Amino acid sequence: MRRWNKDFNFYIGFVITGVVLLLVFLGIFYTPYDAEAMSAADKFAGISLHHLMGCDNFGRDIFSRILKGSGTTLFIALCTVLIGVGIGTIIGAITGYYGGWLDEVLMRFNDSVLAFPSILVALVFISILGSGKYHVIIALGIVFIPSFARIVRGEFMHYRNLDYVQNAKLMGAGDIRIMFVHILPNAWPVIASAIIIGFNNAVLAEASMSFLGIGVQPPDPSLGRMLSEAQSYLFRAPWYAFFSGLTIVLMILGFALLSEGMKRK
Repeated sequence: MRRWNKDFNFYIGFVITGVVLLLVFLGIFYTPYDAEAMSAADKFAGISLHHLMGCDNFGRDIFSRILKGSGTTLFIALCTVLIGVGIGTIIGAITGYYGGWLDEVLMRFNDSVLAFPSILVALVFISILGSGKYHVIIALGIVFIPSFARIVRGEFMHYRNLDYVQNAKLMGAGDIRIMFVHILPNAWPVIASAIIIGFNNAVLAEASMSFLGIGVQPPDPSLGRMLSEAQSYLFRAPWYAFFSGLTIVLMILGFALLSEGMKRK
């Protein structure tokens, strides 16, 4: 029964994530309306066949904006995770494999960064770099490095003393080959699960920062900014907040279920 529940989580997460990614892919090539096109006649237009999710306070089609905004959010999340996992894997592999004083120095610095809430650290970087899509990517990418480094370090510390690694050393394999050919593939399932969780956290972080007005700036659409704008019209146009919030929830839920299912695979 427990195994069935685990598989169920994985497949439901896979379906939700697949649908979200399909809509994002669709939004790259096609949207029913220009996401930035305003129309006074369609201001606060409700849900209809012409506007599947209604219109906002500027008469812009919400469905078109969600398609574009989802793409922006996922692009930021993807770049953030690539920075975090790329640099974090290198740091974690070196510290976990070699240990010693280098491990002590880097991990103490790592712990000092993790001691602060990640969103607070990101806000500090944003205040230095300024708002905007690419500055958000840099800020969140830096914030994500310590968590990935610690996960990879733990896996490398576990595998470095196993028999197959020692046999590879006796056969003359170099450290780089042992780390990235022998150990990394075995550590990959745990890292892959961490990547999905990181992707989930990146989506939430980007939406939070855009909601506060320090993330993605116009004219780029953003789910967080849309949700922030919608709170002023909760009673007049409830569909604006509902569909913006629902999209964020589905993104996070899909990746969370997918990660939960992958842990048991």
